[in-house]
Amino acid sequence: MPTNVTPEYRQAEAEYKKAREPQERLRCLREMLRTIPKHKGTEHLQADIKTRIKQLSEDLAGPKKGGARTGPPQVIRAEGAAQVSLIGPPNAGKSSLLARLTGAHTEIGPYPFTTRFPIPGMLPFEDIHFQLVDLPPVSADYMEGWYVNALQPSDAALLVVDLSDPECLDDIPAIRKRLDERRVTLAERWPHPPTGAGPGGNGDGDGEPPPDPADPEDVDPFRIYLPTLLVANKSDLDPDPEEVQVLEELLGVRYPAIAVSAKTGQGLDALGPLLFHGLGVVRVYTKIPGKPPDTARPYTVRLGETVLDVARLVHRDLAQSLKFARVWGSGQFDGQQVGTDHPVADGDVVELHT
Repeated sequence: MPTNVTPEYRQAEAEYKKAREPQERLRCLREMLRTIPKHKGTEHLQADIKTRIKQLSEDLAGPKKGGARTGPPQVIRAEGAAQVSLIGPPNAGKSSLLARLTGAHTEIGPYPFTTRFPIPGMLPFEDIHFQLVDLPPVSADYMEGWYVNALQPSDAALLVVDLSDPECLDDIPAIRKRLDERRVTLAERWPHPPTGAGPGGNGDGDGEPPPDPADPEDVDPFRIYLPTLLVANKSDLDPDPEEVQVLEELLGVRYPAIAVSAKTGQGLDALGPLLFHGLGVVRVYTKIPGKPPDTARPYTVRLGETVLDVARLVHRDLAQSLKFARVWGSGQFDGQQVGTDHPVADGDVVELHT
């Protein structure tokens, strides 16, 4: 039954999909519940929103009085230019990849399910970092109950497989099916096709996000779409470059893909550029009037986002009072005055005025 939701609800839903902080997601959920039309066509959606509000409120409140946390956090707060989750079957080498790429201390063993909780690490790329999160393995028989919650802050996924293991032909469909049952899609399309990865990332896609159903009323607002890069690990054991393409043809998937080796480091230098271009990351540097720009730590947004989006990152109150900005880099001339809806480009210097 059509939900016939209002523009106010659509706005709240769009903000929820962009939110990464738990407090911000909770605020958006409450606004969705406030603005959703109350009729039979929205009963299931109302119930879903109420359930998520309850769960998120309990998570933010922490353990009940007298209780104690029983282990490490199950959801990692997003940091850096993007959060990217490492997903894969047992013994695919995810932990070895995390350690090699980020230097994070993680338990590595030749036995399955070595990783029990999310483990973060920061992957440097030029003057920014990507946050990689190693998650417990997924198999046809088991997936942690909190797994989907851990994916909520993620911007993308690395689907890590061991090409030398013949069982990877069964592992990938099993992982995709388990996640799909929990309303998570490992999407083949990226916001901007990652060039340099093959076969799906060599520019043969149109770069658009996963297509929505014809009727926008039927879109599931709580399904998580993660642009996914297939990472064929342990290429030192199976160096045939055609193996990745053969695997994807057998499975009928078209993920951008790269072959790497956590042991030798082969192919790992390509990962940062693939994430940067595939996610459309834009670096923006801010400056105070009369002073040089702060080039030590850029703010990161996405292609198409605006001066107002940058102001939100600097401070929420600043965004509410922002009048205009001066931009160096992408304007017609240095210091050009622009409105709050001006799209920023990579490397822009922005001076915000309230």
